[in-house]
Amino acid sequence: MKEDHRSQGIPPSQSGAAINADNSIEFDSIEEARAFYKIVRHRVLDVNNWQKLAGKLLASFQLTNDKGEPLNRLAQQGDLFKIDIPGPGTISGKGFDWVQIEELKEQHEGDAESISIRVRPTSDPLSSSNDVSHFFDKESTSTFKTIREGNKITASIHDRNAKPNVETDNIIDKARNAAVGTGAISGFAKLQWHMLVDGLLKRDD
Repeated sequence: MKEDHRSQGIPPSQSGAAINADNSIEFDSIEEARAFYKIVRHRVLDVNNWQKLAGKLLASFQLTNDKGEPLNRLAQQGDLFKIDIPGPGTISGKGFDWVQIEELKEQHEGDAESISIRVRPTSDPLSSSNDVSHFFDKESTSTFKTIREGNKITASIHDRNAKPNVETDNIIDKARNAAVGTGAISGFAKLQWHMLVDGLLKRDD
């Protein structure tokens, strides 16, 4: 797959931190890789079960619509993630962090295929406040990608322009976001994302 397809959906990092996590597996045949890619693709879209894949140390994710109502289906563009991270949550998000899927894209080219989901911090749809309810600010993004090239499958996650969200009027949220956001940048996010990419690629024995 061409390099521009590998980077498709990942914004350039213009400010803040860039955080990356990835893992790959290879199969003896393309047919095996194609079959397992279908499983990984489903796992990527099955947001509600990410914690089950990665372990309890990972934040829990609930897919919702734009009204904050839980959805029990695969992710679609425009959906929101209601996130419960270990530790204190936001006041503005009633204890949760929120992101919205701004792009969901699939590509096929020759003997390669990929899927990517890009999310951006957003406000709690159940709140009258427009404050972003997330420890990263609204310029930050996270992109979840899976690529199959021949008999190789790679899962990766890319945070870009990651900065603590201190642009809020709530003093408690400002302090919480500064602490959690800084901790995420210094290593917590990368640890969590490595656990998730490993879970996405786990072969059932």
